[in-house]
Amino acid sequence: MFRSLSLKRSFKTHLKTLIHCPNHPQPPPPPSPVLFSSIRALSTASPPPSSSSDSELRKYLGYTALLAFCGVATYYSFPFSENAKHKKAQLFRYAPLPEDLHTVSNWSGTHEVQTRHFHQPENLKQLEELVKESNEKRVKLRPVGSGLSPNGIGLARGGMVNLALMDKVLEVDKEKKRVRVQAGIRVQQLVDEIKDYGLTLQNFASIREQQIGGILQVGAHGTGAKLPPIDEQIISMKLVTPAKGTIELSKEKDPELFYLARCGLGGLGVVAEVTIQCVERQELVEHTTVSNLKDLKKNHKKMLSENKHVKYLYIPYTDTVVVVTCNPVSKWRGPPKFKPKHTTDEAMQDIRELYKESLKKYRYSYRL
Repeated sequence: MFRSLSLKRSFKTHLKTLIHCPNHPQPPPPPSPVLFSSIRALSTASPPPSSSSDSELRKYLGYTALLAFCGVATYYSFPFSENAKHKKAQLFRYAPLPEDLHTVSNWSGTHEVQTRHFHQPENLKQLEELVKESNEKRVKLRPVGSGLSPNGIGLARGGMVNLALMDKVLEVDKEKKRVRVQAGIRVQQLVDEIKDYGLTLQNFASIREQQIGGILQVGAHGTGAKLPPIDEQIISMKLVTPAKGTIELSKEKDPELFYLARCGLGGLGVVAEVTIQCVERQELVEHTTVSNLKDLKKNHKKMLSENKHVKYLYIPYTDTVVVVTCNPVSKWRGPPKFKPKHTTDEAMQDIRELYKESLKKYRYSYRL
């Protein structure tokens, strides 16, 4: 209250000073009542309706209708064709595929690409000419094997070369246990062909559809902690490069480049031939059991040390793990002689029930 009184007195004093000051300009006269009434009338009157919002709305509606018409016209201008394999073939979903367009997918069908350049040379000379021509034209060429990688890393729209037609066993050295093959031969085919020589690969995966060149270049492996991956089994290799032509690499010939090229993902050139160090063919005994994650974590090191091959198959959305172990048959004991406790149907009953239970619980998740 005292503060307000002091402010009021100071204001009055300041006002008197301004009135008595001769040099200070006089305040303007108060506005007339007529002006107040006109201002009040303008302020209380409602503004006229604006037509700008309506025109903007009509403009955008027109644009929308035009786009919709163009889309419908474009959609029905392309015929429904039988060779329209899927919507990624062209910009529009049902556009027919060109006749020279190759559709290439990976082994599991998770990735797919279309390209006009998919080459399959039949011999080393054709491969050399293809790589040389691609280098001169500055065209990228990606080597692709069986496409087993689930990420589709070998697929390329620009162009691919596949050595499926170069799948011959060129030489077998039974004494040194070495095999020289073309890079397009598949693992299963190679294992079957060297069986008569009493040889086999040191290690390979349960899926044997890979080409030797592909399984080498990606550093693939099988099961077993003491067994080397595929690239460690290679003695020498023949590489077709864009700049230096065909070169032979081994531990004796350019060892530094040899170690890089063994697992080069096709970046240094196309692998045409490889020499593989094999081992004597063995018979293995396979045991399949069911375990859980807790027990496996506890016994994992023991499993690796006691078995030559160990494989885990985890069943999603459960705590169940199928354990597969393989060990060679002892030459002294011979193949195991035992009578199974259960029939085949009885042995499969538990896994069938587990599958049915998982299907009931998680079938909606599978659809997603």
